[in-house]
Amino acid sequence: MSQKEDENGQPWADAGTRQYLERFSDNIVGHGFTLPTRLTRLKDMSLLSCYEQQLKAEKKSEHTSRSYFIAARKFLGTSIPNEGELSIDDVESMSMIEGVGHIDPNNGRLDIWLQSISHLKPSTVNARLAAISHLLKWLGHTVPDWVVRPQRSKRLPRTLTHQELGNLIQVCRQSENPLAEVIVVVLLETGLRVSELCGLDRIDVDYQDMSANVWSGKGDKDRRVLFTKRSKDVLEKWLRHRSTRSGKNDKALFLNSRGHRLTQRNVQKMMDSLADDAGILRSRLTPHTLRHNFATGLLERGADIVSIQRLLGHADISSTRVYLDITDQTLREVYRRAQETDLFGDIE
Repeated sequence: MSQKEDENGQPWADAGTRQYLERFSDNIVGHGFTLPTRLTRLKDMSLLSCYEQQLKAEKKSEHTSRSYFIAARKFLGTSIPNEGELSIDDVESMSMIEGVGHIDPNNGRLDIWLQSISHLKPSTVNARLAAISHLLKWLGHTVPDWVVRPQRSKRLPRTLTHQELGNLIQVCRQSENPLAEVIVVVLLETGLRVSELCGLDRIDVDYQDMSANVWSGKGDKDRRVLFTKRSKDVLEKWLRHRSTRSGKNDKALFLNSRGHRLTQRNVQKMMDSLADDAGILRSRLTPHTLRHNFATGLLERGADIVSIQRLLGHADISSTRVYLDITDQTLREVYRRAQETDLFGDIE
Protein backbone atom coordinates (compact mmCIF):
# COMPACT_ATOMS: atom_id res chain seq x y z
CA MET A 1 0.00 0.00 0.00
CA SER A 2 1.45 3.36 -0.98
CA GLN A 3 1.48 6.15 1.53
CA LYS A 4 2.08 9.87 1.19
CA GLU A 5 2.78 12.54 3.76
CA ASP A 6 0.88 15.77 4.23
CA GLU A 7 2.43 19.08 5.21
CA ASN A 8 2.65 18.02 8.85
CA GLY A 9 4.46 14.81 7.92
CA GLN A 10 1.51 12.55 8.81
CA PRO A 11 0.94 9.47 6.67
CA TRP A 12 -2.38 8.99 4.90
CA ALA A 13 -3.74 6.19 2.73
CA ASP A 14 -3.72 6.45 -1.04
CA ALA A 15 -7.28 5.22 -1.58
CA GLY A 16 -6.81 4.85 -5.32
CA THR A 17 -4.01 2.37 -4.92
CA ARG A 18 -5.41 0.72 -1.82
CA GLN A 19 -8.94 0.15 -3.15
CA TYR A 20 -10.13 -0.52 0.40
CA LEU A 21 -8.96 -4.11 0.30
CA GLU A 22 -7.81 -4.09 3.92
CA ARG A 23 -8.58 -2.36 7.18
CA PHE A 24 -6.73 0.89 7.86
CA SER A 25 -3.60 0.23 9.89
CA ASP A 26 -3.51 1.40 13.46
CA ASN A 27 -0.62 3.75 12.61
CA ILE A 28 -2.85 5.62 10.16
CA VAL A 29 -6.06 5.66 12.18
CA GLY A 30 -4.25 6.53 15.37
CA HIS A 31 -5.70 3.84 17.65
CA GLY A 32 -6.26 0.10 17.68
CA PHE A 33 -8.94 -2.14 19.08
CA THR A 34 -10.02 -1.56 22.65
CA LEU A 35 -11.55 -3.88 25.17
CA PRO A 36 -15.04 -3.35 26.56
CA THR A 37 -14.90 -1.16 29.67
CA ARG A 38 -15.72 -4.08 31.93
CA LEU A 39 -12.56 -5.89 30.75
CA THR A 40 -10.01 -3.06 30.59
CA ARG A 41 -8.48 -3.96 33.95
CA LEU A 42 -7.67 -7.40 32.53
CA LYS A 43 -5.90 -6.09 29.42
CA ASP A 44 -2.46 -7.58 30.27
CA MET A 45 -3.74 -10.94 31.47
CA SER A 46 -3.86 -14.14 29.41
CA LEU A 47 -6.92 -14.18 27.17
CA LEU A 48 -7.47 -17.92 27.44
CA SER A 49 -7.13 -17.91 31.24
CA CYS A 50 -9.64 -15.07 31.53
CA TYR A 51 -12.01 -16.80 29.12
CA GLU A 52 -11.82 -20.00 31.13
CA GLN A 53 -12.78 -18.08 34.27
CA GLN A 54 -15.61 -16.36 32.38
CA LEU A 55 -17.10 -19.73 31.41
CA LYS A 56 -16.99 -20.82 35.05
CA ALA A 57 -18.59 -17.54 36.14
CA GLU A 58 -21.45 -18.14 33.70
CA LYS A 59 -21.87 -21.62 35.21
CA LYS A 60 -21.53 -23.37 31.90
CA SER A 61 -21.54 -27.15 32.22
CA GLU A 62 -18.20 -28.92 32.34
CA HIS A 63 -18.78 -30.31 28.86
CA THR A 64 -19.77 -26.93 27.38
CA SER A 65 -16.87 -25.14 29.06
CA ARG A 66 -14.38 -27.66 27.71
CA SER A 67 -15.84 -27.47 24.19
CA TYR A 68 -15.85 -23.66 24.16
CA PHE A 69 -12.30 -23.46 25.52
CA ILE A 70 -10.90 -25.93 22.96
CA ALA A 71 -12.69 -24.16 20.09
CA ALA A 72 -11.37 -20.77 21.28
CA ARG A 73 -7.79 -22.05 21.50
CA LYS A 74 -8.02 -23.53 18.01
CA PHE A 75 -9.45 -20.29 16.60
CA LEU A 76 -6.75 -18.17 18.24
CA GLY A 77 -4.12 -20.46 16.76
CA THR A 78 -5.43 -20.02 13.20
CA SER A 79 -2.96 -18.05 11.10
CA ILE A 80 -3.74 -15.59 8.33
CA PRO A 81 -1.45 -14.99 5.30
CA ASN A 82 1.93 -13.36 6.06
CA GLU A 83 1.47 -13.91 9.78
CA GLY A 84 3.42 -17.11 10.35
CA GLU A 85 2.47 -20.14 12.41
CA LEU A 86 1.45 -19.55 16.00
CA SER A 87 2.73 -21.98 18.62
CA ILE A 88 0.68 -23.20 21.57
CA ASP A 89 2.81 -21.00 23.83
CA ASP A 90 2.02 -17.97 21.62
CA VAL A 91 -1.69 -18.65 21.92
CA GLU A 92 -1.69 -19.31 25.65
CA SER A 93 0.43 -16.23 26.41
CA MET A 94 -1.66 -13.90 24.24
CA SER A 95 -2.96 -11.02 26.36
CA MET A 96 -6.49 -9.72 26.35
CA ILE A 97 -5.54 -6.50 24.56
CA GLU A 98 -3.61 -8.45 21.92
CA GLY A 99 -6.45 -10.90 21.50
CA VAL A 100 -9.20 -8.36 20.87
CA GLY A 101 -7.46 -7.25 17.67
CA HIS A 102 -6.27 -10.75 16.82
CA ILE A 103 -9.83 -12.09 16.53
CA ASP A 104 -11.21 -9.14 14.55
CA PRO A 105 -13.94 -10.80 12.39
CA ASN A 106 -12.86 -8.67 9.40
CA ASN A 107 -9.19 -9.63 9.20
CA GLY A 108 -9.78 -12.97 7.46
CA ARG A 109 -9.02 -15.22 10.44
CA LEU A 110 -12.67 -16.16 10.93
CA ASP A 111 -12.98 -17.04 7.23
CA ILE A 112 -9.93 -19.33 7.31
CA TRP A 113 -11.07 -20.99 10.51
CA LEU A 114 -14.55 -21.62 9.05
CA GLN A 115 -12.97 -23.20 5.97
CA SER A 116 -10.89 -25.47 8.20
CA ILE A 117 -14.00 -26.96 9.83
CA SER A 118 -16.24 -27.01 6.76
CA HIS A 119 -15.76 -30.78 6.31
CA LEU A 120 -17.31 -31.55 9.70
CA LYS A 121 -20.92 -32.49 10.36
CA PRO A 122 -23.38 -29.56 10.50
CA SER A 123 -24.05 -30.21 14.20
CA THR A 124 -20.32 -30.04 14.96
CA VAL A 125 -19.86 -26.86 12.91
CA ASN A 126 -22.80 -25.23 14.70
CA ALA A 127 -21.40 -26.20 18.10
CA ARG A 128 -18.02 -24.64 17.30
CA LEU A 129 -19.65 -21.56 15.82
CA ALA A 130 -21.60 -21.14 19.05
CA ALA A 131 -18.31 -21.22 20.96
CA ILE A 132 -16.59 -18.62 18.77
CA SER A 133 -19.69 -16.41 18.70
CA HIS A 134 -19.62 -16.44 22.50
CA LEU A 135 -15.92 -15.47 22.50
CA LEU A 136 -16.42 -12.66 19.97
CA LYS A 137 -19.36 -11.15 21.86
CA TRP A 138 -17.51 -11.40 25.18
CA LEU A 139 -14.64 -9.32 23.72
CA GLY A 140 -17.00 -6.73 22.26
CA HIS A 141 -17.13 -7.88 18.64
CA THR A 142 -20.23 -8.48 16.57
CA VAL A 143 -20.71 -11.75 14.72
CA PRO A 144 -20.82 -10.84 10.99
CA ASP A 145 -24.11 -11.31 9.14
CA TRP A 146 -22.37 -13.39 6.50
CA VAL A 147 -21.69 -16.17 9.00
CA VAL A 148 -24.39 -18.70 8.15
CA ARG A 149 -24.99 -21.76 10.28
CA PRO A 150 -25.35 -24.94 8.20
CA GLN A 151 -28.72 -26.64 8.27
CA ARG A 152 -28.77 -29.77 10.39
CA SER A 153 -30.12 -32.86 8.73
CA LYS A 154 -33.35 -34.02 10.32
CA ARG A 155 -32.71 -37.22 12.25
CA LEU A 156 -35.24 -39.17 14.24
CA PRO A 157 -34.24 -40.22 17.75
CA ARG A 158 -32.48 -43.57 17.65
CA THR A 159 -34.20 -46.14 19.85
CA LEU A 160 -33.90 -49.84 20.56
CA THR A 161 -36.57 -52.22 19.30
CA HIS A 162 -38.70 -54.20 21.79
CA GLN A 163 -36.68 -57.29 20.93
CA GLU A 164 -33.39 -55.50 21.58
CA LEU A 165 -34.71 -54.12 24.86
CA GLY A 166 -35.77 -57.59 25.94
CA ASN A 167 -32.31 -58.98 25.11
CA LEU A 168 -30.65 -56.12 26.97
CA ILE A 169 -32.71 -56.60 30.16
CA GLN A 170 -32.02 -60.33 30.11
CA VAL A 171 -28.27 -59.77 29.72
CA CYS A 172 -28.30 -57.20 32.55
CA ARG A 173 -29.93 -59.67 34.94
CA GLN A 174 -27.29 -62.28 34.13
CA SER A 175 -24.36 -59.86 34.24
CA GLU A 176 -21.69 -60.16 36.91
CA ASN A 177 -21.47 -56.38 37.00
CA PRO A 178 -23.70 -55.27 39.91
CA LEU A 179 -24.24 -51.91 38.22
CA ALA A 180 -25.55 -53.29 34.92
CA GLU A 181 -29.20 -53.86 35.84
CA VAL A 182 -29.65 -50.82 38.08
CA ILE A 183 -28.11 -48.40 35.56
CA VAL A 184 -30.14 -49.66 32.59
CA VAL A 185 -33.43 -49.85 34.52
CA VAL A 186 -33.02 -46.40 36.08
CA LEU A 187 -32.13 -44.82 32.72
CA LEU A 188 -35.13 -46.45 31.05
CA GLU A 189 -37.55 -45.42 33.78
CA THR A 190 -36.37 -41.88 34.51
CA GLY A 191 -35.00 -40.57 31.20
CA LEU A 192 -31.97 -39.16 33.02
CA ARG A 193 -28.98 -37.85 31.09
CA VAL A 194 -25.85 -39.84 31.85
CA SER A 195 -24.24 -36.80 33.52
CA GLU A 196 -27.29 -36.46 35.77
CA LEU A 197 -27.20 -40.17 36.60
CA CYS A 198 -23.52 -40.04 37.59
CA GLY A 199 -24.13 -36.89 39.64
CA LEU A 200 -26.83 -38.44 41.85
CA ASP A 201 -26.12 -38.55 45.57
CA ARG A 202 -27.71 -41.02 47.96
CA ILE A 203 -29.77 -38.30 49.65
CA ASP A 204 -31.26 -37.28 46.29
CA VAL A 205 -33.41 -40.42 46.08
CA ASP A 206 -36.74 -40.65 47.93
CA TYR A 207 -37.70 -44.34 48.02
CA GLN A 208 -41.09 -43.78 49.61
CA ASP A 209 -42.13 -41.16 47.07
CA MET A 210 -40.28 -43.07 44.33
CA SER A 211 -38.66 -39.94 42.94
CA ALA A 212 -35.22 -38.38 42.71
CA ASN A 213 -34.01 -34.79 42.69
CA VAL A 214 -31.65 -33.73 39.93
CA TRP A 215 -29.61 -30.72 40.98
CA SER A 216 -27.94 -28.44 38.43
CA GLY A 217 -28.88 -30.50 35.39
CA LYS A 218 -28.29 -29.29 31.86
CA GLY A 219 -28.56 -25.51 31.74
CA ASP A 220 -28.05 -25.49 35.54
CA LYS A 221 -31.72 -26.41 36.06
CA ASP A 222 -33.12 -28.51 38.89
CA ARG A 223 -35.95 -30.99 38.44
CA ARG A 224 -37.55 -34.09 39.89
CA VAL A 225 -37.73 -37.42 38.08
CA LEU A 226 -40.02 -40.30 38.87
CA PHE A 227 -39.53 -44.06 38.91
CA THR A 228 -41.53 -47.23 39.64
CA LYS A 229 -41.22 -50.12 42.06
CA ARG A 230 -38.99 -51.87 39.53
CA SER A 231 -36.37 -49.14 39.88
CA LYS A 232 -36.85 -49.07 43.65
CA ASP A 233 -36.11 -52.79 43.88
CA VAL A 234 -32.93 -52.66 41.79
CA LEU A 235 -31.74 -49.53 43.64
CA GLU A 236 -32.18 -51.21 47.02
CA LYS A 237 -30.38 -54.28 45.68
CA TRP A 238 -27.51 -52.06 44.53
CA LEU A 239 -27.31 -50.28 47.92
CA ARG A 240 -26.72 -53.63 49.62
CA HIS A 241 -23.80 -54.25 47.26
CA ARG A 242 -22.57 -50.66 47.51
CA SER A 243 -21.88 -51.09 51.22
CA THR A 244 -19.30 -53.78 50.36
CA ARG A 245 -17.25 -51.42 48.19
CA SER A 246 -14.46 -49.41 49.78
CA GLY A 247 -16.19 -46.12 49.12
CA LYS A 248 -13.92 -43.12 48.72
CA ASN A 249 -17.00 -41.01 48.02
CA ASP A 250 -19.60 -41.34 50.74
CA LYS A 251 -22.14 -39.08 48.98
CA ALA A 252 -22.32 -40.63 45.50
CA LEU A 253 -25.15 -43.05 44.81
CA PHE A 254 -23.21 -45.01 42.21
CA LEU A 255 -19.59 -46.05 42.75
CA ASN A 256 -17.23 -47.74 40.30
CA SER A 257 -15.05 -50.72 41.22
CA ARG A 258 -12.42 -48.39 42.72
CA GLY A 259 -14.88 -46.78 45.06
CA HIS A 260 -15.00 -43.48 43.18
CA ARG A 261 -18.11 -41.77 41.82
CA LEU A 262 -19.25 -43.43 38.61
CA THR A 263 -18.14 -41.52 35.48
CA GLN A 264 -19.76 -41.17 32.08
CA ARG A 265 -16.89 -43.15 30.60
CA ASN A 266 -17.54 -45.98 33.09
CA VAL A 267 -21.17 -46.10 31.96
CA GLN A 268 -20.38 -46.15 28.24
CA LYS A 269 -17.77 -48.90 28.67
CA MET A 270 -20.39 -50.96 30.49
CA MET A 271 -22.88 -50.25 27.68
CA ASP A 272 -20.38 -51.50 25.09
CA SER A 273 -19.93 -54.74 27.02
CA LEU A 274 -23.70 -55.23 27.39
CA ALA A 275 -24.22 -54.51 23.69
CA ASP A 276 -21.76 -57.25 22.76
CA ASP A 277 -23.49 -59.76 25.04
CA ALA A 278 -26.97 -58.78 23.79
CA GLY A 279 -26.05 -58.90 20.10
CA ILE A 280 -26.63 -55.16 19.64
CA LEU A 281 -24.32 -52.88 17.68
CA ARG A 282 -22.27 -50.76 20.08
CA SER A 283 -23.23 -47.62 18.17
CA ARG A 284 -26.91 -48.37 18.89
CA LEU A 285 -26.59 -48.69 22.66
CA THR A 286 -25.72 -45.53 24.55
CA PRO A 287 -27.19 -43.92 27.69
CA HIS A 288 -28.88 -41.38 25.42
CA THR A 289 -30.48 -44.18 23.39
CA LEU A 290 -32.23 -45.33 26.57
CA ARG A 291 -33.34 -41.73 27.19
CA HIS A 292 -34.91 -41.75 23.72
CA ASN A 293 -36.63 -45.06 24.54
CA PHE A 294 -38.02 -43.49 27.72
CA ALA A 295 -39.51 -40.56 25.78
CA THR A 296 -40.94 -42.56 22.88
CA GLY A 297 -42.36 -45.07 25.37
CA LEU A 298 -44.25 -42.27 27.13
CA LEU A 299 -45.54 -41.00 23.80
CA GLU A 300 -46.72 -44.45 22.75
CA ARG A 301 -48.66 -44.74 25.99
CA GLY A 302 -50.49 -41.46 25.42
CA ALA A 303 -48.44 -38.95 27.44
CA ASP A 304 -48.76 -35.34 26.29
CA ILE A 305 -45.74 -33.47 24.91
CA VAL A 306 -45.61 -30.93 27.77
CA SER A 307 -45.40 -33.68 30.40
CA ILE A 308 -42.63 -35.38 28.43
CA GLN A 309 -40.80 -32.05 28.20
CA ARG A 310 -40.86 -31.62 31.98
CA LEU A 311 -39.76 -35.20 32.65
CA LEU A 312 -36.87 -34.89 30.21
CA GLY A 313 -35.82 -31.50 31.54
CA HIS A 314 -35.95 -29.75 28.16
CA ALA A 315 -35.81 -25.95 28.44
CA ASP A 316 -37.36 -25.54 24.98
CA ILE A 317 -40.31 -27.65 23.89
CA SER A 318 -38.94 -27.68 20.33
CA SER A 319 -36.34 -30.16 21.62
CA THR A 320 -39.17 -32.45 22.70
CA ARG A 321 -41.20 -32.12 19.50
CA VAL A 322 -38.72 -34.34 17.67
CA TYR A 323 -40.49 -37.26 19.35
CA LEU A 324 -43.71 -36.30 17.55
CA ASP A 325 -42.22 -37.83 14.40
CA ILE A 326 -43.76 -40.98 15.73
CA THR A 327 -42.56 -44.44 14.91
CA ASP A 328 -44.40 -46.91 12.72
CA GLN A 329 -45.29 -48.93 15.79
CA THR A 330 -46.91 -45.90 17.44
CA LEU A 331 -48.80 -45.08 14.27
CA ARG A 332 -50.17 -48.63 14.12
CA GLU A 333 -51.26 -48.40 17.78
CA VAL A 334 -53.09 -45.12 17.17
CA TYR A 335 -54.79 -46.63 14.12
CA ARG A 336 -55.83 -49.76 16.05
CA ARG A 337 -57.40 -47.73 18.86
CA ALA A 338 -59.26 -45.53 16.40
CA GLN A 339 -60.66 -48.52 14.52
CA GLU A 340 -61.97 -50.13 17.71
CA THR A 341 -64.90 -47.70 17.35
CA ASP A 342 -67.34 -48.78 14.65
CA LEU A 343 -67.09 -45.82 12.30
CA PHE A 344 -69.77 -47.20 9.99
CA GLY A 345 -72.33 -48.13 12.65
CA ASP A 346 -74.46 -45.01 12.25
CA ILE A 347 -74.30 -45.14 8.45
CA GLU A 348 -75.47 -48.70 8.06
